[in-house]
Amino acid sequence: MKKLFLTLSAAIAVTFAANAQTEKGKTILGGNVSYDYSKVQDVDGDVQGFSILPNVGVFVSDNVAVGLGFGYTWAQEDDGAEKSKIGEFSAAPFARLYKGDGSFKFFGQLSVPMGWGTSKVDDTKIGNTEHYGVALSPGFAYFPTSKIGIEFSVTGLYYQNTTWKPEEGDKVSTNSFGLNANSLAPRIGVQFYF
Repeated sequence: MKKLFLTLSAAIAVTFAANAQTEKGKTILGGNVSYDYSKVQDVDGDVQGFSILPNVGVFVSDNVAVGLGFGYTWAQEDDGAEKSKIGEFSAAPFARLYKGDGSFKFFGQLSVPMGWGTSKVDDTKIGNTEHYGVALSPGFAYFPTSKIGIEFSVTGLYYQNTTWKPEEGDKVSTNSFGLNANSLAPRIGVQFYF
């Protein structure tokens, strides 16, 4: 009987601790870091990229957070003859709504990703890029402790406008939109709650 009481008490404590993570006034801190490299065998050159995108937010009411993601992305393509590079600063304000109780909560995130960058070939600037978009991303969070949330999410519904402004010539603008809910390639992340 004593073991059953202790087990139930621990389960109730974990449930209340998880609920406290998304209360008004709490802070969320996280982000992602990535590095990609690819090379085709027996072909000169390679492709590589790096990005760092931290984010911070605050719960303005229970289960509703607003915040900002910001960072830098760099990519390089080397074909053996020349190196093409893109460096881009980005910002992504977001709003997030959590639903559920206990250690598992579903969330929806509305974000407005923006980026401004420079393209170079062999260290000679060839133009600027900028993009603006909107994305609605679903996911769920598992809270193993009162300070950590492990998240699984997909891109969801998105729209993006990208503009390329070459040093010489006319600018080119493209629009893309879609639904990307590939459950076989989710984004996995860790957020810290204070």
